[in-house]
Amino acid sequence: MTIDAFQLYGTRLVETPPVRLRAGKLEADLANGNLRTIRYDGTEVLRAISYLVRDRDWGTYSPEITDLRIEQNDDRFEVAYLARCAGPDDTRLVIDVRITGSADRLDFGAEAITPSGFETNRCGFCVLHPIVGVAGSPATVEHVGGEIVATRFPDLIEPWQPFKNMRAITHAVMPGVQAECRMEGDTFEMEDQRNWSDASYKTYVRPLALPWPYQIAADQPIRQKTSLVIRDIGGATRHPPAAASDGAIKLELGVRTGTMPDIGVIVTPEEADATLSAKSVLSEIAPQELLFHFDPGAGHDVEALRRFAAIATVHRGRSTLEIALPCKSSPSSEAAEIARQMQLAGFRPDAIMISPSVDRQSTPPGSKWPECPPLDELYTAARAAFPGIRIGGGMLSYFTELNRKRVPDGQLDFVSHCTNPIVHAADDLSVMQTLEALPFITRSVRAIYGDEPYRIGPSTIPMRQNPYGSRTMDNPSGARIPMANRDPRHNGRFAEAFALGYAILVLDAGLECLTLSALSGPSGLIAGPGEPTEPGGRRPLFDTVRTLCRLAGATWRECVSSSPSEVLSFVARDTAGATLHVVNLTGEERRVDCSTCRSARENSGRDLLLAPFATAALPLE
Repeated sequence: MTIDAFQLYGTRLVETPPVRLRAGKLEADLANGNLRTIRYDGTEVLRAISYLVRDRDWGTYSPEITDLRIEQNDDRFEVAYLARCAGPDDTRLVIDVRITGSADRLDFGAEAITPSGFETNRCGFCVLHPIVGVAGSPATVEHVGGEIVATRFPDLIEPWQPFKNMRAITHAVMPGVQAECRMEGDTFEMEDQRNWSDASYKTYVRPLALPWPYQIAADQPIRQKTSLVIRDIGGATRHPPAAASDGAIKLELGVRTGTMPDIGVIVTPEEADATLSAKSVLSEIAPQELLFHFDPGAGHDVEALRRFAAIATVHRGRSTLEIALPCKSSPSSEAAEIARQMQLAGFRPDAIMISPSVDRQSTPPGSKWPECPPLDELYTAARAAFPGIRIGGGMLSYFTELNRKRVPDGQLDFVSHCTNPIVHAADDLSVMQTLEALPFITRSVRAIYGDEPYRIGPSTIPMRQNPYGSRTMDNPSGARIPMANRDPRHNGRFAEAFALGYAILVLDAGLECLTLSALSGPSGLIAGPGEPTEPGGRRPLFDTVRTLCRLAGATWRECVSSSPSEVLSFVARDTAGATLHVVNLTGEERRVDCSTCRSARENSGRDLLLAPFATAALPLE
């Protein structure tokens, strides 16, 4: 069965398939001028080598590629092209690229030159190491001064750069095979991209302690080169783990169990009227929690709180008010004023999630922390202003900020943060791969905060606020771009699969609440005009969120997938019995063998055939 790309991705703009480059056992995919999924003998060595140019808001340029030439035979490949970036005020940057590969070596060289001068936050190579199978493993780092240090890739997520002043890094790909990645032309350092839910460690050019944005001078070429050298000590042929003989992905019951989290839906003042108009749909979904967003700095006032009160009246569950406290005066006076407005509006939520507004902006390494009252002062003020209401803290942005600015112990009833999958890259593969980082994030939170009640969200594909610049990116053409406030895939089945995969991979965290959507708007469950919908004007994501709401409080049991990057699953048991929930995370059909999860009486003898980004629920009793 052929499914229209619009149904899958919310757009008919289809990504160009990558060009597979091969030289002996070395393989790489060429996509938009960069290399990704670099493998040796079938095992991923590097997730990507990319030459990136970023603007002053950390937005990534999409250069025009011309004069592309690709040559390859059995033991060698060569790629050459020119890439052109058009900046503001008619500034231009031209990058001359040469890529060569042989059976045991890959070289990616680039020379950038601007005839006009060019402003950028970063211009140069980014090298991504995968996290699965690499996290916590040994590595050797060669520094710019020649010192060689034996170390390890971080296991728990490192808040700051684990390695600085880098010239090369070497790690074991598999027994008997080592990979050295060497960077030339500037000083490199590594950050733990799992902070942003990227599934990689990123080695990048130009230390963040240096000023940015900076100016590339006119007519002065910048030359850089990244090389990957494979040392195959054993020389024997190795093979990745064998798949099932019939090609099906196998599911097997695991041992971990727990309780399904409550599900939240976020409501902003801008979408409050639309949410209230759709109160029958809200009742049908029946989320356990409504998360109301309130930002006095954005002009939110008592009128917004009155709208929230009206929505809370028709909602059968609990409510939390998420406050971005301006901190322009004392926290006690600002919290007291919000409490006064809440009383005037007749709005009393069950919980308050409070965080300094300024902490939504990231403070990168080397930057000065912005002026802000101590967090313990903020929480003390919240306790006084909102007596008898649970007080939560953490970050209204991402785990990155929570990891770097840790909230005081013992003062909160819960801790919370969000994630977003399009911070650094927005292609389909990168977005879906961010799911791999979620267990590392939740395990790191538990390592810091122990058994503190823990919430995540709102976490959606569209970005609601950019911690790294002055704005999110407008996306009128419905493209796949990083940091966009609208993303076409939120309208398609891609978002449905992404959300269920997200929920599965955070099950082990013991979350109190998980918020994956709004009801209306760019991150909502109800579609706008001209958007792909299911019956009733609903986005495909509607079904996943409604299912998760109905499962809240049920017992879950893990299912282990033979290919977790493609298919994920779990078993939920409630008063109605046990159900196997399965999701296909790929844009291709997948066959799934779930016979070991079902009894002989239930097993039909046929595999489950999942359409692209499809979900399925199979009763087990």
